[in-house]
Amino acid sequence: MSKLPSTRISVAVQAADFDLGAEHAALCDGDRGIGAVVAFVGCVRDLNLAADVVALELEHYPGMTETALIRIAEEAAVRWPLNGVRIVHRVGRLHPGEQIVLVLTASAHRHAAYEANTFVMDYLKTRAPFWKKEWTPDGPRWVDARASDVGAAARWHQVVSQRYGNDEHD
Repeated sequence: MSKLPSTRISVAVQAADFDLGAEHAALCDGDRGIGAVVAFVGCVRDLNLAADVVALELEHYPGMTETALIRIAEEAAVRWPLNGVRIVHRVGRLHPGEQIVLVLTASAHRHAAYEANTFVMDYLKTRAPFWKKEWTPDGPRWVDARASDVGAAARWHQVVSQRYGNDEHD
């Protein structure tokens, strides 16, 4: 990985809900160089694999998960000129409609903020160590990463290889 720029990075793994406005204000506080902030808020859906989902339960290994999220944010900061990255991921038992993840990316320009936000989400879906269990009327079942998520994350490797002509940036 290249030298890490001075991007403000923070992550949280928590059971409590988050406040988008408060997180945005904290990320931008005192940084007048920010021209764009992109926010992604993921919510729990009531369906997956054609079955009703009544709850989603996320488990994690404290310490390891936060380290993985920081690495993902740092990789984004190496790839794009970012002023800040904030990742909040909830754990525990969540119900359809509840917020589950927040990714904020801030940059002087919108393109970097948009691309970095998509990159972080694609990597979160495949590299963040969370164990997900869906609760349905038929009982619980563990959820694996989807092939579409793996493909979305893999395209970033292709983008970097095309830009730089090697695979040192995976």
